[in-house]
Amino acid sequence: MVKFQDLVEGREKVLIIGLGYVGLPLAISMSKQFKVVGYDKNSDRVKQLKKGEDLTGEVTKEELRNSGIEFTDTLSKRQKFKFIIVAVPTPVDKLKNPDLSFLLSASQIVGQAIAKGCVAVFESTVYPGATEEVCIPIIEKESGLRWKRDFWIGYSPERVNPGDREHTIERVVKVVSGDTPQTLELVASVYGKVIKAGVYKAPDIKTAEAAKVIENIQRDINIALMNELAIVFHKLGLDTKEVLKASRTKWNFLPFEPGLVGGHCIPVDPYYLARKAVEVGHVPELILAGRGVNEYIPLYIAHEILKILIKAGKRVKGSKVLILGATFKENVPDLRNSKVLGLSKELEDFGIKVYVYDPFVKDNALEEQKINLVKNVKDKTPYDCIVIAVKHDIFIESFNLDFYAEFMNKPSVLIDIKGVYDRREAENRGFVYWRL
Repeated sequence: MVKFQDLVEGREKVLIIGLGYVGLPLAISMSKQFKVVGYDKNSDRVKQLKKGEDLTGEVTKEELRNSGIEFTDTLSKRQKFKFIIVAVPTPVDKLKNPDLSFLLSASQIVGQAIAKGCVAVFESTVYPGATEEVCIPIIEKESGLRWKRDFWIGYSPERVNPGDREHTIERVVKVVSGDTPQTLELVASVYGKVIKAGVYKAPDIKTAEAAKVIENIQRDINIALMNELAIVFHKLGLDTKEVLKASRTKWNFLPFEPGLVGGHCIPVDPYYLARKAVEVGHVPELILAGRGVNEYIPLYIAHEILKILIKAGKRVKGSKVLILGATFKENVPDLRNSKVLGLSKELEDFGIKVYVYDPFVKDNALEEQKINLVKNVKDKTPYDCIVIAVKHDIFIESFNLDFYAEFMNKPSVLIDIKGVYDRREAENRGFVYWRL
């Protein structure tokens, strides 16, 4: 097995496979202590990183240029590594089944790049057992080496939160695991060298895999509860935000809010555990029910907008709606699984002309979805309705109720999904106001 001192003193390099939202920040952190080779099969991505450009916005030019990372989209057959980290996406397909294609491809690359004595660590979110059942056989086949004799495996689930400058990789406790006690100690030592918050040693790989996947399932179910409560409260004529404010006066009431649930983790991870659960003979009803509620919310909001437009005396077909924000969360350019796109398409199906404004999104990023992205909020004025879908700081700081009123047809319909504005103030200024 590779020696920790060889890594620290640069005699052995760390190979990181996958340079996206997870792999790149990890590579930057690792490069402060080790010599790092960053591999990504996307040639354009590698070219950008070599120029000091990170389109995800997670890493600065200065950090890239000072990192000393060797970025590449090709690995020589002669180039072998004794410590490899895999940080590739694990999405779901159109039928919500786990899509392991990125992980399978990465495992092949590991098998081709692995040296005898190597430790390979996987960070991708998977169902319990996937690393050992899926990845290891591929590595053995590609390399001709034997697991636990010629190479060893670790698992350390990523906890990256895009756009979060407080809970960065180095400031969040890192769960680590290994296939033997010796592997665990090495993996803990390597991550412990860069993770200031420290590491937590899980007893085995499956436990670490399960711990990761339930972190986001817990959030998904709690948000689903809030979303279902919001639907009930609307039918009862209650303001959900006011109900939650009252409930939070109790010390142990959890501060979750209703909303659109998108991103790379929460809408995806539950399906991984659900598949494994069914495989072992249990139908995970609560997990899937939570997913069902959160998947329904864009449709629910779209239908509420239609009702409000009709009640306001506006013609639905041909009405113009501006949606502020397209990304799955605030202050990031990340469009993965954004439910704003689903909301937009749902409105368009009713003949509404929908325009989306998001300064974080590049002009061509939404071409495939056929979303009308405007460069200026006033480009298609006047609007019949404005939807505040994402709480970007720039919206809060630059826009206000007076600003919206300037370029809206009367009565002005304001759909404030995140509850940014005060209901009474909005209504007193003549807005037809709705929030989730």
